[in-house]
Amino acid sequence: MISADLGDELEAFVAKLVETGRNNSESEVLREGVRCVQAHEAPLAALDASIERGAADAGSGRTKPADAVFDRLEAKYRSVAGE
Repeated sequence: MISADLGDELEAFVAKLVETGRNNSESEVLREGVRCVQAHEAPLAALDASIERGAADAGSGRTKPADAVFDRLEAKYRSVAGE
């Protein structure tokens, strides 16, 4: 069982959500809050994993010079633009 000290302001907010019927219980409010944190953290975890893969690629020499990448992109977009 998790016990948390939310402080007066947050405890009053949770109580108001329950009193007004927005949520059925304090536990429901906290579960909803944790779900929001999970939803917020998921893309950050994916970004962290992507950064780690990129760093591993760079560390292993699996990279391309920036000039080559920019030249390829420039040629691609000129082709799309019909130049």
